[in-house]
Parts: sequence; C-alpha cells; structure tokens
Amino acid sequence: MSKNPAEISNVIKQQIKNYKSRIEMSETGTVILVGDGIARVYGLRACMASELLEFDDGTYGLAQNLEDESVSVALLSDDNNIHEGSMVRRTGRVLSVPVGEELLGRVVDALGQPIDGKGPIDTGSKTRPVEAEAPGIIERQGVSVPLQTGIKAIDSMIPIGRGQRELIIGDRQTGKTEIAIDTIINQRNTGVICIYVAIGQKSTSVVQIANELKAANAMANTIIVSASASDSAPLQYVAPYAGCAMAEYFREQGKDVLIVYDDLSKHAVAYRALSLLIRRPPGREAYPGDVFYLHSRLLERAACVAPEYGGGSITAIPLIETQAGDVSAYIPTNVISITDGQIFLETELFHSGIMPAINPGISVSRVGGSAQIKAMKKVSGELKLLYSQYRELASFAQFGSDLDADTKARLALGERIVEVLKQGRNAPVRTGCQVVIVYAVINGYLNDTPVEKVAEYEQRLYEKLETEYVSLLERFENGYYEDSDIEEMKKALEEMRG
Repeated sequence: MSKNPAEISNVIKQQIKNYKSRIEMSETGTVILVGDGIARVYGLRACMASELLEFDDGTYGLAQNLEDESVSVALLSDDNNIHEGSMVRRTGRVLSVPVGEELLGRVVDALGQPIDGKGPIDTGSKTRPVEAEAPGIIERQGVSVPLQTGIKAIDSMIPIGRGQRELIIGDRQTGKTEIAIDTIINQRNTGVICIYVAIGQKSTSVVQIANELKAANAMANTIIVSASASDSAPLQYVAPYAGCAMAEYFREQGKDVLIVYDDLSKHAVAYRALSLLIRRPPGREAYPGDVFYLHSRLLERAACVAPEYGGGSITAIPLIETQAGDVSAYIPTNVISITDGQIFLETELFHSGIMPAINPGISVSRVGGSAQIKAMKKVSGELKLLYSQYRELASFAQFGSDLDADTKARLALGERIVEVLKQGRNAPVRTGCQVVIVYAVINGYLNDTPVEKVAEYEQRLYEKLETEYVSLLERFENGYYEDSDIEEMKKALEEMRG
C-alpha cells in the first residue's frame, strides 16, 4: 500500500512528540578474583549484606563480606563462566524463593527450582526472602496442641507440641532420619504441612526418602528441599532458610507446619567452609564466631503464633550428628541451648536391637505434658521413671545373681516396657492405641505374657481395639479420659487375658 507523504510525516511527528528518554542506572562491579565458589568483586560500593548479585553470564551470587574496596560473593551455581574481569550487577533485592501450595508433593533445590523431573512449578509471583525476622514475644503463644509422631516412646515420654523445637541427636546410623520420616508419615491425615530439608545428603538418599513418603501416601502434603553433598557450600548454607521461608508462607495462612532439618551438623560445616573461603577469622573448632547466630536465627523462626496474628505454627525438628556420643561438642551444645528439648539416640541401644534407640535418661521435652492429650498424660506419668530405673537396675543386676523379689519384679516390668516401646520403620501407631498399651504394661496386664510374645500381644490388642473399641480410641484422641473410659479400657484388657 502506498501512503501519502503528509500522513507519514504526521506519524513521525507524533512518535517524536511522544518520545521519552529513559535512563536506567545500575551499579556494576568487576570480578578481581574467583575460585572455590567465591568471587571477590571490586566497585559495588552501595551493595547490601545478603544482596543478590547478577554476573554477566546469568549466574547469581550472594553478597557476604562487605569490605572497604571489595565484596566477597558466594556463587549460587557451580556451572558458571565467571573469570577475572567479569561484570557484576546489583539487583537491589535479597535472595528469595518461590512459595505456595504448588510446591507440595515436589522435590526442589535450595533456590526452589524443581529437581524431580516433573516439569516447572508455577507459583505465580509468590516469593519470600530466605532470611526473615522471627515472630516477637507478643505474637507468640504457649505450645499446647500435641504434634503426634506415632512413635510410642516419643509421644509417651518426650512429647512434641505444635510450635516446639525438638532436637534429635545421636551418632551416625542410629535412626535419626527414620524418626523424622515416621513423624512426617504420621501427619498425612492431620492437615499438617511437612517440609523435609536435606543438607549434604547423598542424592540417592533423598530419592529413597521421596519414594518412602510416596509409598506411605505422605508426599501430597510434603515439600522436599535438597542441597545434596555434590552441591556447593553456599547452596547447602541457604537450603534450611529456604525451607523455613516456604514454611512461613503456610503459617501465615493459619496452617500448622512441621519442618525437619537433616542435618544441621552438615549445615555448620558448609558454613564453616564458606566462611574460611571468604577469610572470616576462625574460632573454636575452626568455626566462625557467628555460627551460633547461624542456627539461632533459623530455629527462632519456629513458633506457635497467637490467633490474632494468624494462628499458625511451625514445629522444627533439627537433627545433629555427634561423634562417639559426644553431646558436649561445639555444635551439639549450641543447638541444645537453642531448642526446647532433645531426643538422644544411643548407638549401644541401636546395636542391641532396641529401635527407636532413645535414651530416656538424657532425652527431654521442655514443653512436657502441655503437649499431650489428657489420656496419655495420665497413663504415662510413671513410664519414664520406670524405664530409667530398669536401665539402672539392669546394669547392676548383671554383676549379681542373688536378686530379691522386688528387684526381679522391676526388671521383669522393665523388659516388657522396652518391648512395648520397640517400633519398626514406617509403622506409626494410632494415639488411642498407644494410650491403651502404655496403661496395660504399667498396670501389670502383660506380666503373664513372655517377653518374646509381647509384640504379638500388642498386634492382637490393636486389632481388637480398631474393630471393637473404635469409639473409646476416638474419645481418648479427642481429649477425654473419664472413669467410664478407664472401665471400658480395663474391660478390653481383661478380654485379652481371657
């Protein structure tokens, strides 16, 4: 089509009239040194701490040390093309991760990107900064609602409440991860959102855990955040904060969240590696001076929030690996002092076939009975004392053959308590059933049952309760424990004897 020159002239004039020059200013710097996942950058004078910086190859980095002339940047990707002289641009924002319901059922990396091969995750524009301030004193409320783990030894002796921080501590290969995974599986029908953060684990272990949760129908309400052993130290450092940011999104919706950090020993090691590379001065055991703050600012974000501030909760279960049972080492003592109790797993118990290998002597929950249903609180009052007495007596009894009747009776009861508290993997027990079996063992209903037959008795009891006494179990689980309920429980136990 031919156009009139006057028309063309008018179009050009109109475009010139509407033209606005836009000048976009961005502060840039230059890489002066790079290696081991750390870049030293010159020229970013107004850079903020923990700011996200973009390199000219598209790689992102996290600003760490802000020095007079340079900034030390932790690179968030091993696959980069950064070299001396590369340009770096400030983004003006801190590191954030995608959040939302779309992440449920998925396995993501420390930056919230999917790594499970199921395609991209569209959370829209919903993101949260990985670092956030913990709720203040006014916003919090006391922990009072139990978080049932389905593990008899924990729910009866070391109860966990929603909003609590309970440490699981023990040597390698003592069943720490199994307890955490069983707790996640037990939340599948409770409405509790679960987040499992794997720090420095083998990728095959993470795949195995994802398959376990899927097989137990627990993956639908779970997010797995993985920074595996092959990932860089900065990504392992970021991972638990990213998981916590995802949890805070759900808490703000008024939901209850369980987050497992597996494990914070490897997190501290990754942070130590990062700190030494950026030339921070080492202190005790070569950890930097702020390693306590590293974990305290993470775990303080777990809380039970008052209804007027949203009413949700985050329950944190950090794991710590000890060396030869040394709970007095630097990182274990740090995390013990930050948390509201610890579950200590003992290698000797594990090797003697007692699983979960919980040592009731130094395991404690500082929330205690506040996080137990009424029935469990009533029946399990003596359990921890009886179990601890049995362990002490058993260690003395092996040196003496002539025991009085009272000691023999206490040892016999203790053996049955140990058998009752044994539990296999991926086999959480319903809370009502736990109440009945704990009552039965403490009150002598298993005295005539041989120790090797206790597991069989327990299985038959659960089947009976699930078929004939469902209403009793529901009453216990709903907070009732009246005289009529006790009589009905005794009736069920008498029938088992018959």
